[in-house]
Amino acid sequence: MTRQLALPLQPPPAPTLENFVPGRNDELVARLRELRAGRATEAVLYLWGSAGSGRSHLLRACERHDVLIADDVERLEGPAQVELFHAINRARESGGTVLAAGALPPARLALREDLRSRLAWGLVYEVLPLSDEERSVYLLGEAARRGMRLTDEVADYLLSRVRRDMASLGAILDHLDRVSLEQRRAVTLPLVREVLRAPPP
Repeated sequence: MTRQLALPLQPPPAPTLENFVPGRNDELVARLRELRAGRATEAVLYLWGSAGSGRSHLLRACERHDVLIADDVERLEGPAQVELFHAINRARESGGTVLAAGALPPARLALREDLRSRLAWGLVYEVLPLSDEERSVYLLGEAARRGMRLTDEVADYLLSRVRRDMASLGAILDHLDRVSLEQRRAVTLPLVREVLRAPPP
């Protein structure tokens, strides 16, 4: 079979609130829009959720010069915990904002007690995972953005056989796009099965 050389693919878009699939997180996204617009109502906004829930995407989407971002707070060592504790105090006194995220709610974090209490001072949101239907909508939309035609059948097949976090789903779409271009084949169920059976390059 003659293969067509695939040109470099379009890089994934930078994380924004607009390209985040909110699912059941509409209220959280609304609060983050206020924060991004400089209208935060609390000094501290803490997000927590499982790996792949979109916590880091949301933090990167809200980066501003006047917002302190702290991701994966459960990994902070002693000095960094003290620094974040004081940063929250300063934000509360000066009208600044701290946007932090971790894998667990504040009370369950293995951090200094005073830092745990500070993280719970403001708004605390769990980033809720997407349902299968919402993940399917994401796959179809991302495929269309790449210029790929993906059927509901292919989307359902992928969701039943690959990791379902957004990064992994984006990566498999990139791979399918490349193989489809190289082999000049549509992204059909037989092609997807071949790709998933093939050993990684």
